Amino acid sequence: MQSTSPLCRRVTTRDEMTACRTIRETVFQQEQAVDPAIEADGRDGEAVHYIAEIDGRVIATARTRVLDDKIKIERVAVTREARGRRIGEALMRFMMDDLSGEARGRPFFLSSQAQAVPFYERLGFTVCSEEYFEAGIAHRDMRAEAASR
Repeated sequence: MQSTSPLCRRVTTRDEMTACRTIRETVFQQEQAVDPAIEADGRDGEAVHYIAEIDGRVIATARTRVLDDKIKIERVAVTREARGRRIGEALMRFMMDDLSGEARGRPFFLSSQAQAVPFYERLGFTVCSEEYFEAGIAHRDMRAEAASR
C-alpha cells in the first residue's frame, strides 16, 4: 500500500456498501469478536455511509446518522494494513466537514472504544460519560461541536 492520501467520500454504490460491510465484519467480528447480531444492528438503511480508498481499494469506512439532537458517528473501521497512517483521521475530518451544514447546532457524538479515546480527542472530541461496556468492550461517549459554515 502506497503512502498517498486517501480519497474520502460518501458511499453511492452497492459495491461500495459491500466493501463497508466486509471491512466491518473483518474489524469488528473477526478481530474484536463482536457478536454479528450486535454489529449488524439493522440501522444501515437510515445511515449515511462513508469510505476512504487508495488506488481504488476501500480501506476504511464509517457511518453517520442525523438524529434530532446530534449527529452520531458509528462503525468507524480501518483495515489492519492501513492503520497508523492517519486514514481514520482523514475519513473523520471529511465526514465532519461534509455534515457540518446538516449539523445546524447539533454536536457530533460517538461511542468510542476506550483504547481509541486519544484518537478522537485529537479530532476535537471530549469524553462525556463514564466508562461502560458494549459488546464486551470498554467504551466512553464523546462529543464535539460541529464547525459552523
